[in-house]
Amino acid sequence: MRIFLDKIYKTSGWLGAVCIALICLLVLCQVGLNLFDRICTAFTGSAIGLTIPSYADFTGFLLAAASFLSLAYTLREGGHIRVALVISRLPKRLHRLVEIWCIGFASTVSLYFSWYIAKLTRESFVYNDLSSGMIAVPIWIPQSFMLFGLIILSIALLDELVTVFRGEIPSYTLKGEKLLADENGESAVFGND
Repeated sequence: MRIFLDKIYKTSGWLGAVCIALICLLVLCQVGLNLFDRICTAFTGSAIGLTIPSYADFTGFLLAAASFLSLAYTLREGGHIRVALVISRLPKRLHRLVEIWCIGFASTVSLYFSWYIAKLTRESFVYNDLSSGMIAVPIWIPQSFMLFGLIILSIALLDELVTVFRGEIPSYTLKGEKLLADENGESAVFGND
């Protein structure tokens, strides 16, 4: 099961990276078209008007997809910003309780947002909501990527909650707080006894 979950998190992270690469490609193509248009204007005196239709909409959709798809992988790798200054100094038992509360709260919020975005995506699909750009994109498509990312994040948070309940150290602590421990020369994982 651990291998399966880790593959889901990694795949989601890679999909987020692909979205970022597609944003770069779209922007580079549009900049190239703008440059070619300026060159034509310099030689002919009039612009051709080359553009990628709705490229700003597409880059916005891709940015939202990249952000949400990367959440779970970033959590597992310890990449989210955490205020560990106080929690790392707590006694081991209190640290564990605070960690359980934080992960439980984050899981609840993530599950709520997943449910809400699922309703919103369904509503957009039923009413055939379209974007307002030159190319009308069904809004449920980018919302589906948000929903997928939130569901994977919810699974990752519940995975971490189970890990902490079993008395183990969460993956984000092992990977994220290792830097803090190296800087201080002491163990910052689950506080001092």
